[in-house]
Amino acid sequence: MTSAKLWGGRFTGGVDPLMDAFNASIHFDKRMFEADIRGSQAYAKALAKRGIITEQESIILVNGLEQVFEEWQGNRFEIKPGDEDIHTANERRLGELVGNVSGKLHTGRSRNDQVATDLRIWTRDETRKLLEHLKQLIGVIVERAEKEIEVLMPGYTHLQRAQPIRWSQWLLSYAWSLQADALRLAEIINRFNVLPLGSGALAGNPFNIDREFVAKELGFNGVIQNSLYGVSDRDFVAEVLFWASLTMVHVSRLSEDLIIYSSAEFGFVTLADAYSTGSSLMPQKKNPDSCELLRGKSGRVFGQLSGFLMTYKGLPSTYNKDLQEDKEPLFDAVDTLAGSLQITAGVISTLKIHPEKMRASLSFDMLATDLAEYLVRKGIPFRETHHIAGGAVRLGEERNIPMNNLSLTDFKELHPAFEEDVASIWDFERSIENRSSLGGTSRATVLDQVQKLQSWLVSNL
Repeated sequence: MTSAKLWGGRFTGGVDPLMDAFNASIHFDKRMFEADIRGSQAYAKALAKRGIITEQESIILVNGLEQVFEEWQGNRFEIKPGDEDIHTANERRLGELVGNVSGKLHTGRSRNDQVATDLRIWTRDETRKLLEHLKQLIGVIVERAEKEIEVLMPGYTHLQRAQPIRWSQWLLSYAWSLQADALRLAEIINRFNVLPLGSGALAGNPFNIDREFVAKELGFNGVIQNSLYGVSDRDFVAEVLFWASLTMVHVSRLSEDLIIYSSAEFGFVTLADAYSTGSSLMPQKKNPDSCELLRGKSGRVFGQLSGFLMTYKGLPSTYNKDLQEDKEPLFDAVDTLAGSLQITAGVISTLKIHPEKMRASLSFDMLATDLAEYLVRKGIPFRETHHIAGGAVRLGEERNIPMNNLSLTDFKELHPAFEEDVASIWDFERSIENRSSLGGTSRATVLDQVQKLQSWLVSNL
């Protein structure tokens, strides 16, 4: 190699050591070592296919790159001064292993299309792992929902008790949110899984390499059709960061519910010791730190999205060095999601529920809507029955008694359509079973949700 820098031939003066450090990305982009090597191996084959290098030279390059890969895998790769990024490091080491033929590998290729390719490969492979973590979490929730379908609890709006529901319905509400996240991620992966390699620095490849061949070698669905777009597009980074942010919204909201439900004031659930911590001062404390960290890390991911968008928004066309700042936000978000999804699955699978506490929190005023619906079934308009049921709530409050202790005479004074069968209203299970339309909280509709999610999981394994 004639220069320690891949770009050094035009320069005669030295680089400020501070600038060297400022410019270097090897300390974080080294995690793309496999993507970089696989891309280079495919490119070497493409060069040989066009006769730019010989078949023997291609074999030497591919085998040499495999040796470099094995060094990374075995934690034996030695990063040296001058290895400013993963591309430089791999090419430098390849030269040490195979000699001058390594200098032919970069023919017609720029680091601009090389890094764009590496990042798409890495992101595709890592987000597919996240998709599996997400499916595992959904599976844990669905399994628990099926087993604990008989457990009743208050449903809340505005954090106030609203109507009785099944614990399983609460669990499945998050399973459906997470399934939507899984579907979104699959669509994003499919959309960005196209090849930029062959775009050169910006104007395209002068040796007419078979880009469709390279795409097939690397598992891409197709090739990017415009070279300027190919080297500059990082929309997929923004999409993955947005997906990560929205998924963490759902994880955070689930965590917030569990933090509330695990408090002494509610007592609906107890988190396993494995996902809790104590206080350095107060011996009695058992803190839901796992859920609090999940809630907190959502803000971290949001910050990575907003920071990247601020970098991305002002760039002129094609490649700019600012795009080096695409990786750390993405890497951090992917790492955070990988940990968060697995921790959430652990929390859900190990927590203990207290059905008796949940049931004790049900109050008869939560059946006020059922009282209104009782009159609707007797032909009275709902707007009128809503007002009548509100009068029953007020009457109970004035007498400081639960609504079910009001007499038939009391109800008839509110409206003559009340009959003795009004007593059947004061049954939480009956109220829940009445919500039997698709998506409702009756036993049959909850089991229908379970079956649909289980079928989806099986078909998407």
